[in-house]
Amino acid sequence: MIEGRLKELLQLAKDNQDVKEMLLETRKQKDPVLSFCHAAQKLGFEISLGELLAAGEEYRSNLLKSVNGGASYPMEDWGDLYEEFFASLLLE
Repeated sequence: MIEGRLKELLQLAKDNQDVKEMLLETRKQKDPVLSFCHAAQKLGFEISLGELLAAGEEYRSNLLKSVNGGASYPMEDWGDLYEEFFASLLLE
């Protein structure tokens, strides 16, 4: 599952400053999510753009459904796996 690969990548980035800097640099690119996926793939982690976005969408959808049978509006401010990855990385 993508969550496991992201967890492994996060640990690598926390242990290796060069990897951390490389991943943080992706956030400055024109398409940061795609750049992140390419960087992860270079490091040996098979994380695709579609898989990352689908996992985030599934997470948000499950949160939305868990609110008393579902809310009548989208909750755009809730996080996703990509944002949570960087939040965790920057906590160190």
